[in-house]
Amino acid sequence: MFEPAVCLWLVPLLPLAASVLIAFLGPKILRQHSHWPCILAVAASCACSIVLFLAVRELPISESHGGETVAATTPSIESHITWFQAGAVDVKYGLHADGLTAIMLVTVTFIGTLIALFAAGYMHGDPGYPRFFAEVSLFIFSMTGLVLANNFLLLYAFWEGVGLCSYLLIGFWFTKPSAAAAARKAFLVTRLGDVGFLLGIFLLWHMNSPHSLDFAVVFNHPERYEHWLLAAACLLLFSGAVGKSAQFPLYVWLPDAMEGPTPVSALIHAATMVTAGVYLVARCTPLFALVQGVEVVVAIIGCFTALLAALIALTQNDLKRVLAYSTVSQLGYMFLGLGCGAIAGGVFHLFTHAFFKALLFLAAGSVMHAMGNIIDMRRFGGLRHALKITHATFLCGAAALAGVPLLSGFWSKDEILDAAFERYSGGHAYSIVYLVLFVTALATAGLTAFYTFRAYFMTFWGEERVPPEAGNHAHESPPIMTIPLIVLAIGAVAAGIIVEPFTHAFSSYLIGHTSGFGRAEPGTLNPVLMILSSLVAFGGIGVAWWMYVREPGTATRLANRFRGAYQLSLNKFHVDEIYEALLIPMAAVTGLCRAFDLYIVDGIVDLIGQVPRLVGALFRPVQNGLVQFYALAMILGLVVFLLALAR
Repeated sequence: MFEPAVCLWLVPLLPLAASVLIAFLGPKILRQHSHWPCILAVAASCACSIVLFLAVRELPISESHGGETVAATTPSIESHITWFQAGAVDVKYGLHADGLTAIMLVTVTFIGTLIALFAAGYMHGDPGYPRFFAEVSLFIFSMTGLVLANNFLLLYAFWEGVGLCSYLLIGFWFTKPSAAAAARKAFLVTRLGDVGFLLGIFLLWHMNSPHSLDFAVVFNHPERYEHWLLAAACLLLFSGAVGKSAQFPLYVWLPDAMEGPTPVSALIHAATMVTAGVYLVARCTPLFALVQGVEVVVAIIGCFTALLAALIALTQNDLKRVLAYSTVSQLGYMFLGLGCGAIAGGVFHLFTHAFFKALLFLAAGSVMHAMGNIIDMRRFGGLRHALKITHATFLCGAAALAGVPLLSGFWSKDEILDAAFERYSGGHAYSIVYLVLFVTALATAGLTAFYTFRAYFMTFWGEERVPPEAGNHAHESPPIMTIPLIVLAIGAVAAGIIVEPFTHAFSSYLIGHTSGFGRAEPGTLNPVLMILSSLVAFGGIGVAWWMYVREPGTATRLANRFRGAYQLSLNKFHVDEIYEALLIPMAAVTGLCRAFDLYIVDGIVDLIGQVPRLVGALFRPVQNGLVQFYALAMILGLVVFLLALAR
């Protein structure tokens, strides 16, 4: 059962089987026990992922000669069956596991198991309890299938599956208008990026001879492609990543996705949907690395998104929305790392971010559970004594996100900053651009520390305030919810330092066992940068402490003094309103197109369709079903025939 080739199929099929089982048996039989198939299946999938991780480690390591990678020949674990054949097209349902795949699988399934366990307590008593866990299981199936796919066509199929599942889960409470609207928004906005992604796949198909979408073929000697076609293909692929991973300008769906249940928010933000775009760009490293201009575009979009989301998060009062904009910002960091050539750094940040962001969202869910589903930080406070476990674990996640030294987020963030600085100091063709990106990313790190601890201090410090919806009494969550928090807190604190900075175990594993990563190098420790980033992090935390603990009225005074800037951030720079204003003329155009199609095109088609009906109406009286009429017609016909012969 635990043979690597078998595990390739078990990783996605176990959650799929759980989804089907819950869908059929949940409403009538399993009911409030519907979480068990989901938890057991995802945990078993995690065990299979660990088997694959260990099996990949035993494969030969790719080598690099004179800066030229031979990573396209890096061994991996493969298994496939024929999906469909049409003429010369032979598409196989192929799964493969290499270093990047194994790391992603372990991250997705491990975090997914903890979130499913937490959800069993959080969603208890919800009338849609079986449906929730059926959809979560389907979500895990789609994400693991996406990661395991060995060709672009299969990856795209699972890519759309992830989008569908996110729509179902964000709109889980579909009777709530805001949830239904958020689900539609997420589905439609991400479709914009997916159109570009699909066009990029078509272009890759065209560029290859013989035509193939298998990774092994597409990534094998990509230098043979025409430069401008390769650049266009990379930009189109990146547009898909921009939509799925909520980068500017397609980030607007992610904050609204908070309308779904909190475990869904944790699942989307930490382990599944938003990491798909980062995975796609990392997987396509052999292509992106050959087009410096596209790498710069990736870095600029990522850095700008990180800054914009951080500026918006400064003033938000919804705890989950602060964390949502934080996710957008941290995803921007990941793309900045990928755009700087720090493939290991970008994926490492994805790995550490999964721990502390899942922790923060689940801790926010624990706060909501105690506050009667109230999440506005202005309506509660001083909860550190009533919610001791939630407080301690949230603090661990906040410190990791802020980049406090020695915690997980510190190491992965510094690798990205170091990569941007190296691009500047190394005489890169776009060195000035990378200098601006480095300074912007460093400033964004300070903003991150500030808004993260602003949320922490507003929630857990000051005088204890509990809203009436909570019965004026705060209570800690049950063990089924706090145990995942504790496990994730340990990961947020220790995972980074265990796997990377001193041993480089993470980057060595990733680079050495992934096709196309042979030219990448593990990050190095830069003491000066470490001290600088630490000062920035502690500076942001110190300012938050001063404004919300030491001098609580400072924030209000500053908001009144700089009201224009405050309102701009609070209203999210009016990006949604700008989009809506742009869409109104488009809506008028689409309305005209709809009217033209409905009344002109359909009218012509209907008119043509009336011609045979008119002809049929002329002959219909002859076919009346009366035998005597048919006999009379035969006699008359015979008479006419005889008269014609007689003449």
